[in-house]
Amino acid sequence: MELNRLLYEKSVPDKGHLIIPFVFGMVDKAYIYSYSLLAEVGHKSEFHQAENPAQMYSSHLEEIIRIAQEHLAENSLYESSLESFKHRYTYCHNLIIVSEMAGKYFYDHYPPNRLNNIAAPRIFSSESECISWVKQGLDQSRSTPKPELTTEIVEPGLSPPD
Repeated sequence: MELNRLLYEKSVPDKGHLIIPFVFGMVDKAYIYSYSLLAEVGHKSEFHQAENPAQMYSSHLEEIIRIAQEHLAENSLYESSLESFKHRYTYCHNLIIVSEMAGKYFYDHYPPNRLNNIAAPRIFSSESECISWVKQGLDQSRSTPKPELTTEIVEPGLSPPD
C-alpha cells in the first residue's frame, strides 16, 4: 500500500463530513493509519481538509475511523443529514463526488495524494454522463506519454534547436 495515498475506497461519511483514512507510516512492518476530512459545507466547517485533528493514530483501519467519528461527535460545530457524500466513487485512486441540483449534475474530483478539488467547472444532464466524462479524462491522462525532461540549456531570446 502506498504511503500517504488517501484511501478513498475506505472513506466513511459522518455528520456532514467524509472521513478519509490513509497510511501515515510503518512501524515493524505494520501500517499506521491517520485520516483527513472533507466537509460538505467546505470551508464553513472548521474541519474541512483537516488532517487528523484528533492527533491520534492507529494500526487498525476501523479504529482510525472510530477515532475520527468520536472526535467529530465531540468537537464539530456542524452536522448535516444531506448525504452529500452518498454518490462518491473511486477510480484509479481518485475520488469523484457527484452532486445534483435542479436536475443538473456536477462533480468534485480529488487526486490520490491531496485534498484539492481539481474538477473542471462543467455541468452534466445525468450522473452517468458525469462519471463517464471524468473516467474518460483520467484514462486519457494515464495513456498520454509524459514529456521527457531535457538538460539542454536555451539562452534567452534564442529558439531551441530542432
